[in-house]
Amino acid sequence: MDKLNSIQGKFCDPEFTKDGSPRAHVGLKKLETLWFNTGTLCNLTCVNCYIESSPTNDALVYISHDEVLSYLDEIKDQNIPTAEIGLTGGEPFMNPDIIPIMESALEYGFNLLVLTNAMKPMMRHTDALLRLNEQYGDKLSIRVSTDHYTKEKHQDERGERSWDPMLLGLKWLSDNGFDIHVAGRTFTHEDENDLRSGYQTFFDENDIKIDASNPHSLILFPEMNEKEDVTEITSACWDILGISPSSMMCATSRMVVKHKGAKTPAIMACTLLPYDSEFNMGEKLGDMRDKVSLNHPHCSTFCVLGGASCSN
Repeated sequence: MDKLNSIQGKFCDPEFTKDGSPRAHVGLKKLETLWFNTGTLCNLTCVNCYIESSPTNDALVYISHDEVLSYLDEIKDQNIPTAEIGLTGGEPFMNPDIIPIMESALEYGFNLLVLTNAMKPMMRHTDALLRLNEQYGDKLSIRVSTDHYTKEKHQDERGERSWDPMLLGLKWLSDNGFDIHVAGRTFTHEDENDLRSGYQTFFDENDIKIDASNPHSLILFPEMNEKEDVTEITSACWDILGISPSSMMCATSRMVVKHKGAKTPAIMACTLLPYDSEFNMGEKLGDMRDKVSLNHPHCSTFCVLGGASCSN
């Protein structure tokens, strides 16, 4: 929990907001996407990384191929209607088991979405990626983090020398016919149409085959600033905002993580909340808790008010 909101008495009670109103909750409708955090180690240290990934942060250790397989087997054995597997980090391509993990997810028949910065860790696996793309085609999707359509703004967030390797990897994916998407950011506070126009110019200039007007192909994620005063979401907000709880990310997805020092992985309610024990749903898919209390600022800024989702 961020200090500002907790000092103000917000997001402290899973059942009630600061003013005593019933807090909003979301039930698991069905498990459409199961995410695996492959580990928080990353080749970059970004300014506003929600999970604090870096070359030294191993708070979430590398999840192993065997650990992933145990969940894929559980899905199949219990006939859990899961369509998609998502891999996130850190940088997933730093995990030494990344290719076997990808292969198994695809062999089991799942759609696979991999989030990456498309830099050197990914480019070390070009032969394996070409083979998987040839074999599984549009079952495999790669989402590349490109924080802005200009080198200057992108590197403001991701550091010097982060642009050219990203562009090389993104163009390689495009040139080789991968199903690619780009994840952008809204930290520059530009109008959405201006952002999409800027990205389209960037794509066109580099012959990258992405339609920036398509919100599925270019996803613009809202910012999550933990230093800001955040509005709590009450149960009455669903009708006020005209939003259904079933449209929230936690209604259709969960994330498996391996906390440092833990003997076994844990299932977290949300990709954005890997550390908060309040959002730990258990170890097995069949035993996990269904109800999620929207008792965190990210629930408000990213999901309810931001209207964002990490899944495809």
